[in-house]
Amino acid sequence: MTKKHQSDIINWGQVWNLKNLLQILVGSGMAVFAMKGFMIPNRFMDGGVTGISILLHEISHINISIFVVVFNLPFIYLGYKRIGKTFAVQTTLAVILLALGLLFTDIPPVTTDRLLIAIFGGILIGTGVALVIRSGGVIDGAEVIAVFTKRRTGFSNSEIIMLFNTFIFAGAAFHFGLETAMYSLITYFAATRATDYVVDGIEQYTSINIISAQHERVKDFLVNELGKGITVYKGERGFLPGSFDIKSDCEIIVTIVTRLEINQIQDSIMDIDPKAFMYIQSINEASGGILKEKGHAK
Repeated sequence: MTKKHQSDIINWGQVWNLKNLLQILVGSGMAVFAMKGFMIPNRFMDGGVTGISILLHEISHINISIFVVVFNLPFIYLGYKRIGKTFAVQTTLAVILLALGLLFTDIPPVTTDRLLIAIFGGILIGTGVALVIRSGGVIDGAEVIAVFTKRRTGFSNSEIIMLFNTFIFAGAAFHFGLETAMYSLITYFAATRATDYVVDGIEQYTSINIISAQHERVKDFLVNELGKGITVYKGERGFLPGSFDIKSDCEIIVTIVTRLEINQIQDSIMDIDPKAFMYIQSINEASGGILKEKGHAK
C-alpha cells in the first residue's frame, strides 16, 4: 500500500460506524430540540454559528436553516483542509441533520421561565455538540476556526472563541436588549460546561502517549504527515504477572493535540500498528514549542 497523507483519505469505516452515526443523530436531534423548544422562541442564543444564525434569523426572518448551512460551509472547508476529509464528511452530515431538523420539526416552547430556558437549553445544546464531537465531527464551526486561527496567531483557543462570541453577544444586547443577552450568556456557559463534561476534557489540548513496535512509522506519521511535534521517552515494557523478569526496551511517543484531532490520530495509529498501546492524558494548558511556532506559520 502506498504511503499517503492520512487526512487525504476518507475513513468510511469511521463515517458509517453505527456508534458514530447514532451520536451524530442524537446530538443533532438534541441541538434541534434545544433551539426550537427553548432558545429560538425566547430569543436566547448560544455562541458560535448557532448564535449568529439565531441573531440573523430574528433580524431578517429568513429561515434559520439557511444560516446554519451557509455559515458552517467555510468552517467545513477549513476542517477539510486542516483536520481531514473524514472530519469534514462527519461535520457535513451533522450540519445537514441540524438544518433539516430545524426546517421540518415543529416543537412548541417547553417553558416560559427564563432561567430554566437558559440552563436547560444550554445543557441540551451543549450535550448535542459534545456527542457530535465524540463521533469525530462538529456541529458548530467555531471549534474549527479556533484551531485554524490559533495556528496563525498564537492566541489560545479559548481567547479566539471568546473574541468570536463577544461580537455575537454584543449584537444580542443591541437587538434583543441587555437582559436577554445576559440570559444568553448563562445559556452559553451551561452549553460549554455540558460539552466539556460529555467530551470528558475541559482542556483544549490533550496529550496522547503511544507505545508501538512500529515506533519509527508512528513518529514519521506524526511529524512528517500531520506536522506535530513529539517527545520520545525511553522506557521498558513488560513486568507482567507470571513474566515479571521478561522485559524489553521501548519508546514512549508523546504528542499534544486538540480534542478535535483525537479520533483521527487514534484511528491512524491503529492502522499503522493494531497492537499499539495508547493512553490519553488531560492537560490544562499548552504553550511554546511547535504550538507557538505554528501560530506564525505562513
